[in-house]
Amino acid sequence: MAEDANSPSDAPRTDKLRLPATCDPPTDSNPAQELVWLIFGATGHMGGSVARTALSHGDKVTAVGRTIENSAEQMKGVIGACEDQDEHDLRNQFETNFMGTLNIIQLSLPYFRSQNSGRYLIFSSTSGALGVPGLGPYCATKYAVEGLIESMLYEVDAFNIKPTLVEPGHVRLDEPFEETKKHNLKNPKFGHFLVKAASEPYSGPNAPAGHARRMLAWLNDQQPTSAVKSAELVWQLGHCSYPPLRLLLGSYAVESIRDRLRSIIEEIEDWKHLSFPPANNEAEESAKDDILDDAKEEPEADAEPES
Repeated sequence: MAEDANSPSDAPRTDKLRLPATCDPPTDSNPAQELVWLIFGATGHMGGSVARTALSHGDKVTAVGRTIENSAEQMKGVIGACEDQDEHDLRNQFETNFMGTLNIIQLSLPYFRSQNSGRYLIFSSTSGALGVPGLGPYCATKYAVEGLIESMLYEVDAFNIKPTLVEPGHVRLDEPFEETKKHNLKNPKFGHFLVKAASEPYSGPNAPAGHARRMLAWLNDQQPTSAVKSAELVWQLGHCSYPPLRLLLGSYAVESIRDRLRSIIEEIEDWKHLSFPPANNEAEESAKDDILDDAKEEPEADAEPES
């Protein structure tokens, strides 16, 4: 799929990036009102880019993050086969990705309700729509977040609170982080993911369970989606009046999720006959066939005698 000038997968120029007019984003004729952002995960690739973008537009930002470490306690995901991940791995991922999200929402909702307005921009990922070999439990946490936000959407709409799931594809860090350079720090190769050693059944060079690790190693620092351009769209999303439930960022996210949905629709169509009676026209044709069969079986009537 060819990238156009408005795709977050291009070089990091943001002057032409605009959300659709239907969601009423900020423009020159519709300037943005100052907002206050509370950004969790601000030391990550996207969190840092969103914080810088919001500040550059004159908004106020409170950034919450953590030091860049590579310990098990700092991990938000585990790369490894489902069978190889123990209970501690599973619970840590759900505590961080699902319970962490739910806790923040439950603590902030009363404030948003009291002012009758609020926005949630929840970063999910393509892993919330796709099953990725080697990331099974991590995907499960993202599926859980997607279900939570989609359900909450209906509950909080009456309070003018609007949540959006942001689903970026593979995001590269394409802006300098001066503090990171100053202290000679950098995000580890696999980000905040713990790579588990594969057990013998899953250790082959082409084992499906190794897909996530091979993919990240292959991408290295060449992820196709720009963090800078994605952050600009997320900032606009925070200011638009009619936000979508989901915002996909980058061609990988669009193509992979669209293919997944297409596959689901095809599978439903293949098996739907087990759940529904025949369509009306099929039933009518069947009834006609039954009538014809009955007519063939009836004996011919005797001829009436001549008068």
